[in-house]
Amino acid sequence: MVIIAFFVGHWVSSIFSQTFFLHRYGAHKQFTMSKGWERFFHLLAYVSMGASFLSARGYAILHRMHHAYSDTPKDPHSPTNFSNVYSMMWATKKRYDAFAYRREQPEPRFEKDVPDWPLLDRLSQNWVARVTWLAAYTGFYFVFANHWYLWLLLPAHFVMGPIHGAIVNWCGHRYGYRNFESDDVSRNTLWFDFVTMGELFQNNHHKYAMRSNFAVRSFELDPTYQVMRVLNAVGIIKLRPLRELDEKGELIAPGMDLTDAESAETADAAAE
Repeated sequence: MVIIAFFVGHWVSSIFSQTFFLHRYGAHKQFTMSKGWERFFHLLAYVSMGASFLSARGYAILHRMHHAYSDTPKDPHSPTNFSNVYSMMWATKKRYDAFAYRREQPEPRFEKDVPDWPLLDRLSQNWVARVTWLAAYTGFYFVFANHWYLWLLLPAHFVMGPIHGAIVNWCGHRYGYRNFESDDVSRNTLWFDFVTMGELFQNNHHKYAMRSNFAVRSFELDPTYQVMRVLNAVGIIKLRPLRELDEKGELIAPGMDLTDAESAETADAAAE
């Protein structure tokens, strides 16, 4: 039970850091917080993701490119461009490394206002630090893994971040339902995304990229947004106001008739 609890704890804390800090804050700035809290959550992302920590700068640049070129040949991680998830993730790694290791300069629009902590990036990219993380995970299993099959979970700790990325980018653009028609092939894979804390509402997210609640229908639940509501209530973050949606998830601007919703949506898209 200790190993199962450890695995679940690592899984949940890692994907929370990815969706809350790297994605919703770093790439989209869906909320604001003080520099002190930004540093805290940046460090928390490193501790929770461990050996597979993803640079906030590299992640944000790649993700903004994904939105700009979604499911086109220029999309850095679209399943429409690859025959299998492994080739997609290998190509994603190459593009991510180019920006995370500052080997390539992105377009200015993709780099604007991204969280950047060069010292932490250098630490996380150091092989001594990575091997230390691997040794710590392995040591924990030596102490607490009392059945051989529990060791099958160990390799996942080494690459937890990329596993989450593979699930979201592959499944979120191949499997599930669509609330909205779009030029890309994004899907909502789960109505209650307990696997990736809301990341699998890809169709909703591509419709409303700046919306902090990835769930838009009454039967959908975004777990990370519920945590964000608490953090907002206690003053740690400040959420941007959510635009009102109708029962089908379509935008209704406050004070406007339904016939004006389309123009309001266009204005939101331009701002994003």
